[in-house]
Amino acid sequence: MHGATLSGWLLVVLCAATGTYCLLRMRACEGEERRAAGGEALMGFGMAVMALPAAVVTQPGWSWAVYAAVFGGTALLGLAEAARRGGHHLHHLVGSLAMLYMAVAMTSPAAQGAHTGHAVGTAGGIPVLTGGLLLYYTVYVLRAGARLAPAAVATAGGPGPAWATRPELTLACRLSMALAMVAMLVTL
Repeated sequence: MHGATLSGWLLVVLCAATGTYCLLRMRACEGEERRAAGGEALMGFGMAVMALPAAVVTQPGWSWAVYAAVFGGTALLGLAEAARRGGHHLHHLVGSLAMLYMAVAMTSPAAQGAHTGHAVGTAGGIPVLTGGLLLYYTVYVLRAGARLAPAAVATAGGPGPAWATRPELTLACRLSMALAMVAMLVTL
């Protein structure tokens, strides 16, 4: 149990740090990049709150409905952006839908009992959907990691853009959130 609590807190710290970086990036960017950074900040902080270890912080039952409403709204905004612009907005849409899915899965009484440690072996979601999301995020992590290594080597030679808008930090931020999403889906 200690390991699960520790890993939960590490996930909270990772997601909160990622959300904070995205807020700083949002201040340094304009236009489309600013909106993307704002959406990623919301995702990072939302993941941090949802990842709070149940053994330490017991969230009220209604909180999952609030998470579902917030991420349902962001999914609708993501759908509109993906329809207009496509590209990375499609990834934001998948992320919002995954967070909505996890929040809805946690509203079931069986899942809430499993989350607080009262039931063992109770799945909170639909295995096929969870598996599909795990596959998506695993592929995303591998692709982002492969793109990150050459970006870090290429920018090591000299001064580049301001640290808040460095492309390799933005990619590392997205990679961190995708890894956190894998961890959250595995424990669903």
